[in-house]
Amino acid sequence: MAFIEKFLGQRVEIPDNRRYDVKQGLWGKRVDETIVFGLTQPALILLGGVKDMDTLVQENQEVRRGQSILFVITGKILYLEAPVAGNIFFNKIVKEDPFSIARDPYEQGWLFLIKPEGGSDQSYKSLAAPGTYIESLRCSEGFRNPEGLKGGVSGICKAVYTGIRDQKI
Repeated sequence: MAFIEKFLGQRVEIPDNRRYDVKQGLWGKRVDETIVFGLTQPALILLGGVKDMDTLVQENQEVRRGQSILFVITGKILYLEAPVAGNIFFNKIVKEDPFSIARDPYEQGWLFLIKPEGGSDQSYKSLAAPGTYIESLRCSEGFRNPEGLKGGVSGICKAVYTGIRDQKI
């Protein structure tokens, strides 16, 4: 298990027994012939948590890699794509209680699982190693703002944050 002590003001975990979809902040874990996926703690922090979600494909439907599969409402609107191809199944618990994702992101808060055609070995290996994912986070707001300062650290973020606060709405 790797830890980042100050990531946007919080301590986050990156399990080393998983692989990662760097672009989307998803973790993947092999379970028999399936790969279970969920959002990482750093992704949840950067997104502002998950408020609601809806599936864009049917249960047990075959999906292509890169196909939009979930519509997620966070601090923004997010379309999650299938990180690997295969038949997809969703975690019904997180649909009913999206806050369970943040409470236990690496176990009970998983989002979906995919059963790749022909087994999970090749699909699992196509995902990034933990070190690669951690390295990708170094360019994120989480590393650039280790104390979690409101308004971020960039001049543009500070200007927008200050401008919003000064609005008389």
